[in-house]
Amino acid sequence: METHNLTYISEFHLLGFSEDSDLQPILFGLFLSMYLVTVLGNLLLILAVSSDSHLHIPMYFFLSNLSFVDICFVSTTVPKMIVGILIHRTVISYVGCLTQMSLFLLFASMDDMLLTVMAYDRFVAICHPLRYAAIMNPHLCVLLILASVFISLLDSQLHNLVALQFTCFKDVEIANFFCHPSQVFNLSCSDNLIKTMVTYFVGAIFGFIPVSLVLFSYYKIVSSILKIPSSGGRFKAFSTCSSHVLVVCLFYGTSIGVYLGSAVSYSPSKGMVASLMYTVVTPMLNPFIYSLRNRDISSTLKRLHSWRI
Repeated sequence: METHNLTYISEFHLLGFSEDSDLQPILFGLFLSMYLVTVLGNLLLILAVSSDSHLHIPMYFFLSNLSFVDICFVSTTVPKMIVGILIHRTVISYVGCLTQMSLFLLFASMDDMLLTVMAYDRFVAICHPLRYAAIMNPHLCVLLILASVFISLLDSQLHNLVALQFTCFKDVEIANFFCHPSQVFNLSCSDNLIKTMVTYFVGAIFGFIPVSLVLFSYYKIVSSILKIPSSGGRFKAFSTCSSHVLVVCLFYGTSIGVYLGSAVSYSPSKGMVASLMYTVVTPMLNPFIYSLRNRDISSTLKRLHSWRI
């Protein structure tokens, strides 16, 4: 590939899902629908939690924060992609690319941290039910949210700082539909050791450590559930965690695979599909997963619907 000097690079070219002009209206309608469903679904979940005093507990406090972050998360990538499909232009400016990358990392890390915090919340609720109210007090809940924001900002700015040190790029074609940090790093002709170290260091902090904490929490949760004598009690205890387990599998399975896999080898088509899963599909499904599998949320949504009628 030809090496380009940074002073002559003002924009990057993003990869589209299809170059077939006949498919563009279908893709536009599909992604616009998915975006609107994601935003409205998560807003409805936030409204349900805030309007019902019975839901003002740590689990739903974290869930409403997750919904807000998901709205921000999907808004960093999808609107740009939708506009690109509409005007047939998949170009993003250099500054716009770094901005999108920073915001993407901020909200992706927030998602990551919140899912870990929610696993801890379920661990305390099931393994230490008598001490739950004392441990998960409002002060700790707010502290956990603030810590998640701080760590996410640190991750975002670390990547941004490294990206700003790049003095040249091997190409201007980004093999994804948005400025994915690992793809931007791969385009740089800077020292591969530094890029690999940052990729795997951050991957360990935001991948291995959170997943380990989630797995440890659920190991303790399953051990506690198996000690419950009645099958009804075991089912009730597990049902409070099933939605979270499903969301964790969707988010971590795709995001870690794309992030770390791109450092070794990368297939654009598979990478874009995997990226679509955790940047669009997972945030879109979250409200449905949590509302359909949660009686409290379902009853509140039905009550809100009856008020409107």
